[in-house]
Amino acid sequence: MKLFWGESKVYKDVGDGIKECFASIAPFLIGPDHEGAEREKDLILLSDKADLSDPIVTTALRQYFNKDSKQSKRVRYCGIALIGFDADYYPTDGVKGIAEEIAKAAKAELENLKTRIGKRLTAEKLNQIEIEVLCIPLPSADGFRKAFLKAMGLTE
Repeated sequence: MKLFWGESKVYKDVGDGIKECFASIAPFLIGPDHEGAEREKDLILLSDKADLSDPIVTTALRQYFNKDSKQSKRVRYCGIALIGFDADYYPTDGVKGIAEEIAKAAKAELENLKTRIGKRLTAEKLNQIEIEVLCIPLPSADGFRKAFLKAMGLTE
């Protein structure tokens, strides 16, 4: 069973977002197995509180988190990372942009990020872990954050 831990960071600077995102998720993916490990609190919640509305399926799932079960040896930790960042190729307020030009610039930037992400994964010792990475270029990381909080009802 693949168990995914997720992390998201939205920063003005893409390098800061990459660094903080992988530093934050690393303890959950490569930390040693012991009671005080970062992931243990989440695993305890999942094993104790999981309810999939089917007792047979719920019992089967819980076996993956029972250290005395053979199934616990079949858990593989994976990650999913969302990194949002400012992209200067979006037009400023009141200025129209050409979609094809924006898409071309985004594609080029995302292609360049592969190397930076690879180096950060190596630095965090995550290069052997399956991690899905979603990079989201934004007109404004701060603007996105404000809009998101407002949509969640967390602003005045």
